Order: sequence, then structure tokens, then C-alpha cells
Amino acid sequence: MKARKIIACALIALIAVSSLFAGGSKEQAAELKKVTIGVVGSNSLDTWGPTKERLVEKGIDLEIIVFSDYVTPNNALNNGEIDLNAFQHQIFLDNEIANYGYQIQTVGYTIIIPLALFSQKITDISQFKPGDTIAIPNDTTNGGRALKVLASAGLIVLDPNAGFSPTVDDIIESPYGIEIIELAANTICSALPDVTAGLVNGSYALDFDLDINDAIFKDTSLDERQYWNLIAARTADLSDPEKVETYRTIIDEYHSDETLEYYKQQYGDFFLNVGWDEDLLPTF
Repeated sequence: MKARKIIACALIALIAVSSLFAGGSKEQAAELKKVTIGVVGSNSLDTWGPTKERLVEKGIDLEIIVFSDYVTPNNALNNGEIDLNAFQHQIFLDNEIANYGYQIQTVGYTIIIPLALFSQKITDISQFKPGDTIAIPNDTTNGGRALKVLASAGLIVLDPNAGFSPTVDDIIESPYGIEIIELAANTICSALPDVTAGLVNGSYALDFDLDINDAIFKDTSLDERQYWNLIAARTADLSDPEKVETYRTIIDEYHSDETLEYYKQQYGDFFLNVGWDEDLLPTF
């Protein structure tokens, strides 16, 4: 997904995408095994499009359902309205399971979206001085990740007893005398003229035409799989060998050179593939 910051959105909408069968007859279409996957954002149609086309040759009609928010897809999956979804990272999924008791789990990975520190005022982190300001996302997940990036850069020191997602209260030292300002993630790019620097999520950086090569510090948490975006399925379906093999075919087709090339052409190093060498599905 071109990931957007996880937002609770009151508007809930489903846009069913019609199945396309290049050169195929209605009889051929009727023979295909239909599988639905929920995504967020219309860009996912382009990302999953080549996979959808190739799956026709393997007897699968992958119907892509586009959701308008980040709350509904897990509910729809848990209720059996869709077969798979692909829009979230593990922290978000774990929180959804804890809050709603969903019986769904990770069956594959897609991408990770790095955070990067951008500035219109300095060109190197060594140029920070007392009183300078850094904007970070004000939500727990991205804010905690941002603080860990700043700690990796040596700009702050975090309490070693802080949890996986630390808060500003966990900062025990600021060697450069930097002030942390918490803002909505989608406003940080606009605020760059008013702060010394800001940690920007890749999706928003792309919206504002920022170049990852201009970042004064890049994310160091790429190996933390809790931040990896994933593909999820209902736990109950994973006891069905036929469904498991169908899902494995879909995931394997997504993990293709074509998908990787699309990401590189469209997003450069803002979106990175992760976990494509892992098979998380059960074997029978």
C-alpha cells in the first residue's frame, strides 16, 4: 500500500473492482476461483494489478476491494466478507486483535515505509543547537517509532525501560537541547518552514515531492518486523489446505519482480519490500 497514517475514519466505503480477463471468455471466467482482498487507497489497484492479471492464468480471480478507512478491513475480514487484506503493519493488527478479539493473523509481508528526518534549515544533524525544534507524529505508533529514530541519530536518549513505542516522557536526555513538537503526521511537511526539522512518513513525503536522498537522517528501524506491512487472513481458514494453497499462490505472485519494479519506479527508497523470502502459511 501507499501507506497512509492509520486514522479512524467515520466514512466507511467499499469499492468493488471489476474482474478483468484479457482475452478470456465468460466460460473461462466462471471457472476461476474467486478470492477477495481488502486494501486501502486506490494506488493499491496499481500495486496489485499485475498480480491480479497473472493469477488468471493460475485459475484465480483476485477481486480487489478498496476501503476508504483503516478500521473496516479487519472487521470485514473477521466477518468473512473478504478473504484477505493487505494494508497494515503488525502493531496495528495486534492492537485491533486486542481491542476487538479478531481471529485473524499474518500470512505474508509486503513493504515497510521508512521515516526520514527532513529540514529546510540545516543539512546535517551535527548542525542542531539548543532551542532547535523537531516535529514528530503525535500518534503513539508513529510517534514512538520517530523517537527511536531520533535516539539512533544521537539527538535524544530514551529511558532503557521504555516500552516498544516510547513517548516524549521517556526522553531522559537531549544532548543538543532540542525541543520535540508533536504534530499530526499529515501536517509535518507543511510545518517544515516553521521547525528546524521534521520526521516524515514516506507516504506524506511523496505527497510533498520530498526526495529521500535529501533527508538528513534515515530510518534505522527497518529490521523491526512490527513495522512491516502485512497480508492477513482469518485464522479459521488456515486449517483448510485448499485455501492455504490458494493464498500461497497469491502471495507468491505478489512477491514478484514486476511488483518490486513498480515500487522502485513509483516510490524509490520510500517503500521497501520486506519478508518476501518468508513463508508464514501452514503446511499439511
